[in-house]
Amino acid sequence: MADSKKILIADWFYSALLRMWNRMALRADTTDLSKLRSQRTRARVLRYHLNRLIHVADNRLALPLIGSTAIQKPYDADWAWRPEIFRGSLTSPGLSSVDSKTKMGEQVTLFHDCVESELTLRQLRNTREEDLAPYGLRMDVFRFDGSFLSLAIDLPEEAVDGLGRRHLIRLETIVEMEKPLEIFARLNVRHGPNSEQMVRELPLNEQNVMVEFDLGYTRLNEKRVENAWIDLIFEGPEMNQVILRDLTLSRRPRAEF
Repeated sequence: MADSKKILIADWFYSALLRMWNRMALRADTTDLSKLRSQRTRARVLRYHLNRLIHVADNRLALPLIGSTAIQKPYDADWAWRPEIFRGSLTSPGLSSVDSKTKMGEQVTLFHDCVESELTLRQLRNTREEDLAPYGLRMDVFRFDGSFLSLAIDLPEEAVDGLGRRHLIRLETIVEMEKPLEIFARLNVRHGPNSEQMVRELPLNEQNVMVEFDLGYTRLNEKRVENAWIDLIFEGPEMNQVILRDLTLSRRPRAEF
């Protein structure tokens, strides 16, 4: 009963407040200027709080849900992962004139050798029905006077725990771009003083953009594996916009022959 009364009071108060602001808006053309100035100040304060609530509500209520860990992965995968930039909101969602070695969150770092950076990075909220990742990453490249541009993605400890030559690492992503360009994915695994590298070109002309790295073809010292990371290398990125709607990695055992 008490809850019902609270709801009725809240509804009445909301209706009364709505009527009051509607009256003030209708009479704004003839309201005394000193009174109108006071109403404007109050309206601006109210608008600030309303806009903040709407922004947070839109983020939380939009699909896919923030923090979603839903990943399409091979049935026999023993590890699957989506970087944090695609899972949740970052404290600083946008950067301009981005310098080399600038981080977006804890796991993604931009590298380039431009003398003058005309690059921007921005985290986007995904709202398409087919998206599994709550967020995407947009990169705008204007004039580009460098020789390389890449995004490095640090893999978590779970990715290298027990990693061996018997494993396949799969990378899947959703890419949008203004005009065609080449993107290469390079897997780097550090073991002791050495590093193994494998490079694959992303098949951007296919609906499902996926590449696999077969560690069976490496000289990986399984006893000394320390860490791993992925480099996404962009060839000819000038005057282009690239959006990564999602990026996931998974690990599974390779077939034995």
